[in-house]
Amino acid sequence: MRIRLIRRREIWAVTREGWVIAIIGLIISMTLIIANIHPFLAVTSPIKADILVVEGWLPDYAVESAIAEFKKGGYRQLIATGLPVGKGYYLAEYKNYAELTAATCIALGFDRDKVIAVPAPSVVKHRTAASAIALRDWLAASAIKVDSINLYSIGTHARRSWIVFKEVLHPDIKVGIIAAEPQDYNPQEWWKSSEGFRTVTGEIIAYIYARFVDWKA
Repeated sequence: MRIRLIRRREIWAVTREGWVIAIIGLIISMTLIIANIHPFLAVTSPIKADILVVEGWLPDYAVESAIAEFKKGGYRQLIATGLPVGKGYYLAEYKNYAELTAATCIALGFDRDKVIAVPAPSVVKHRTAASAIALRDWLAASAIKVDSINLYSIGTHARRSWIVFKEVLHPDIKVGIIAAEPQDYNPQEWWKSSEGFRTVTGEIIAYIYARFVDWKA
């Protein structure tokens, strides 16, 4: 009886031409992803709605553009959401981003009777969901009849916020989305700045995560 420790086996291997085609395909795929990922994440898809909901953590220039959207869209109420401020809480007049954004709108000349702050409690994770749940609970208890809203976010955070708010408010309230354009980097060439690269790559990961979470829970 002969014992063999090794044996010859025929295998398939990628040729030089195959590697060239694979690399070219990878380059084309990466180019398409880089060119289209920002517009995909920074989605704008508004619906007919009387209520404009503004994420309270947005920078002041985005709050200004939200006010412009309110006037242009003919809304009857602006609702600011947000968690407690993370810095200066003990010194700040406004303890959460919802109240801070509402006060900012008023300081910019917005009608105080048309803006409402709906703060959310402090949470360690799922901050967007906490704001959406606080809004849902507030709307359920208020006298305002709402069947649709437009959510105002910024840049690549928009699609993730849209996913969360749609799931939390479903099926009672339909949700549209509007994304303000960021001023911290050039959206058309986001990969050329550290701020743009960090923001977009971080939101890609967060978006994938958001697709696998049950936000109604």
